[in-house]
Amino acid sequence: MIPEIELLKQNFEGKEWNTESQKAFMELLQKEDFFNGQGIKDPAFSARDRINRAPKALGFVQLSPVIKITPAGEQLISAKRKEEVFLRQLLKFQLPSPFHTPGKHSANFCVKPYLEIFRLIRFFGSLKFDELMIFGLQMVDYHQFDAIVDKINKFRVDKAQNKGSYRTFRTKYLYGELKEMYKDEIKIGAIKTRESNDKSLEKFLSTKASNMRDYTDACVRYLRATGMVNISHVGKTLSIIPEKEEEVDYFLDAIDRKPCFVDLQKEYEEYLGDSQIPVLWSDNKDMLLEKMRKEFPNVHVDETTPLQTLKDAFNNWIYIRQQNLISEEITSIKDGNQYDDIQNTFTQIEDNELYDIPLMLEWNVWRAMTMLDGGDIKANLKFDDFGKPMSTAQGNMADIVCDYGDFGVTVEVTTMSGQRQYEMEGEPVSRHLAKQKKADGKPTYCLFVAPTINEASIAHFFMLHRTNISYYGGKSTIIPMELSVFKKMLEDSHKASYIPSPKQVKNFFLASNDIADKAADEKSWYEAIKSRALHWLE
Repeated sequence: MIPEIELLKQNFEGKEWNTESQKAFMELLQKEDFFNGQGIKDPAFSARDRINRAPKALGFVQLSPVIKITPAGEQLISAKRKEEVFLRQLLKFQLPSPFHTPGKHSANFCVKPYLEIFRLIRFFGSLKFDELMIFGLQMVDYHQFDAIVDKINKFRVDKAQNKGSYRTFRTKYLYGELKEMYKDEIKIGAIKTRESNDKSLEKFLSTKASNMRDYTDACVRYLRATGMVNISHVGKTLSIIPEKEEEVDYFLDAIDRKPCFVDLQKEYEEYLGDSQIPVLWSDNKDMLLEKMRKEFPNVHVDETTPLQTLKDAFNNWIYIRQQNLISEEITSIKDGNQYDDIQNTFTQIEDNELYDIPLMLEWNVWRAMTMLDGGDIKANLKFDDFGKPMSTAQGNMADIVCDYGDFGVTVEVTTMSGQRQYEMEGEPVSRHLAKQKKADGKPTYCLFVAPTINEASIAHFFMLHRTNISYYGGKSTIIPMELSVFKKMLEDSHKASYIPSPKQVKNFFLASNDIADKAADEKSWYEAIKSRALHWLE
């Protein structure tokens, strides 16, 4: 969202948001390094889909009468810490609003959804993903809060008494709630879904259930982006970060639960785009000073310092603490203390037991690369204040960058499979490698890790081994590797009586070049380099 808003600001601010500017925006966007996507069939629709939804709904842009980046949008682009900016906007998002007028058959909305979801998490202490999906999203009116609490409590009792499969129990419960939510449509037979001719109730309910999961995924990502919420990936459970509970309690008490300016578009736009409201806990200087002394007792704080300078200092100390925590983890990883946990996490990923598999795979591959050898391994994913993975790397850079002194390695990670793996990952992987080559000015290679490798990806990376393309900085050494093979490389490194050297890493990539030059086709190259990987220290 952030680079796209910045692109809109640089090229279209002050212009009308119409079909012409929407097409032009998509033409520019597709040329950007951070854009990951395929060919666009309807550029104007795609532009509206990207900008008219979250950027406009959360108050970062105004599109009428002309395109304008709001003060909140300017803050989102420029602020060092985006979390506070994003939090303010989420807490103002409401239904209904001048941007979201109810349709003839829609529910009677009266809610600031994210405010109430924060309240729900805080009330229970922890909230399961399924509980948020099945019940939390039903809260179309804040007056329903107690009723939603009762439903979740009943669900927990029924789950404890369930003797069969949890998955079957959950599906039955979800479908029961959906039948109640959509009883009017079901009663009159209005259950045909837009993208299917199947008019069965089962198809209708499965489509609604899939939509609910997508909405909940998006909701969780937004909550995480505020820096206020933890997620247990194993238990798929949300909770307020203990150090943030005081801040959450503050805005839960201070912010009016009732939507405002429902029929006043100008006033609503000014309110929504204001980067200073609502007032948060961190806007109170005395409370901020108390927090700084509590979390960083060894750091001197001058009480006469202006509030914004205090905020900047506090954020800097948080960053230093985060980097120290990550450094401690790296030391633990390099000492081999996390080997069992790393391999167990890979197994959980393969068994689909974790929430946000793409993020967990990227984070765990970074941990594995850190343990594998003696290089300086940097993850480009975003960490939270306490060094835990928050979101995957941006689209304009490699997922992981490894520095081995006289050469480098980029590592790209994906959970995609089939033809979509090649379509979505093939070109960006080679582009990121070329970018790193140019930045470092030394030989750089790439490892592409996925649970399964598609044949089209193998063919593409084989071709790049043998083709001198100036746009990619010459030939590109990109080795596709199944996760099972990567795990075996990690196991061999752990069992070895020494830390594998950068030379052994480099030899592995040079061997791939030699094999590619001599191979009859991509299949024989792939099988040979996979065999080499399984014995890479011999």
